[in-house]
Amino acid sequence: MSSAKRALVVVAAVICVTAAGAAVLLYRWDRPLAGVSVGSAPSILNQLPPGAPAIGYIDVAALKKLHDSPLAAVLGLAGENPREDRDYQDFVRDTGFDYARDLDRAAIAFWPSTTQGGENRAVAIADGRFDREKIKAYALRTGQEMKQGAQSYYVVPGDPPVSFAFPSSSRIMLVSGKGSSIVTPMPSGPSDAAMQQRISRVAGAPIFAVARADNLPPSFYDGLRSAPQFESVARSVQGLTLAGQPDGDVIHVTLDAECDSMTNAIELATVVESLRLLGSMALADPKARAQMNKEQLAFLNALLNQAKVTHQDRIVRLVLDVTPAMLGESDSGPNAQLQIAPQGLKPLICFVATIGAPFGGPQDKEASTP
Repeated sequence: MSSAKRALVVVAAVICVTAAGAAVLLYRWDRPLAGVSVGSAPSILNQLPPGAPAIGYIDVAALKKLHDSPLAAVLGLAGENPREDRDYQDFVRDTGFDYARDLDRAAIAFWPSTTQGGENRAVAIADGRFDREKIKAYALRTGQEMKQGAQSYYVVPGDPPVSFAFPSSSRIMLVSGKGSSIVTPMPSGPSDAAMQQRISRVAGAPIFAVARADNLPPSFYDGLRSAPQFESVARSVQGLTLAGQPDGDVIHVTLDAECDSMTNAIELATVVESLRLLGSMALADPKARAQMNKEQLAFLNALLNQAKVTHQDRIVRLVLDVTPAMLGESDSGPNAQLQIAPQGLKPLICFVATIGAPFGGPQDKEASTP
């Protein structure tokens, strides 16, 4: 074989190998990242009204199994805490309900004010053990009982007002927002196919949230007008999924952002990495560090230094292991109390995203908000 022919064979071989490698690479990058906790949607989600742009879920019963972990203490699931918020202690006494003891699972559908004409609206469902008579009496301090047919429900004034009812002895349903009705029949769902797919990607986790971001009003992006590049990348995000998976003393947290194209996903990943670099530089400033407590500093350091950012196809993924120290565990011994008391978490989990807060009524709002 002549030298010219040998050269052509080599060139052809190189082209074939390069093409094969490019094909494999394109095939890989054209496939979205796999879901982190794939599973079937919990049945409680089927009782939420369809069409909500954001849905959240927490399986407290599963988290209670972490009772021997410092992580459980941070979540307020490890028993009594002498430094527990006094207002919450009063709430437990008056209603007979303690989320760490009585709540099993909860789900919430949320419509932000940007999609509701300037008002937030939420529907929450919680399963557990409820002293209905005590909870009714607590609500009737400032609210009233209403009836539609044979169904009783309770309306509590506030900003926003709250309605709630007991569909069964082990379930409570709450609706927050003006014009929302607790007695309107709700079709089962979520019916949005894209939301169903996002839920299936994280439904195996005991804590997860999903949100669609493809139909936000223009006003949502007003704060980014001074940074056109950031605004463009933010507008490309179509949906978000968040999953929290406890593992011993840590929670593996994964946040996926689904963009409208691979190009925008690459750009978003680049922006996130750039922001992390800028954040690290800002955190090195002693003046900035002096404005934060130990727990805040630990969390930000971990977020900036330990978070991993990847992207594939149209998805950008941020992964972070959250430790008890990052959430506020004291360094003074295994039996020491938390630097950040669990009262900040209790109202969130107790009646889901502050829906129970208005139960105290507008007249003594500060004193009675659990």
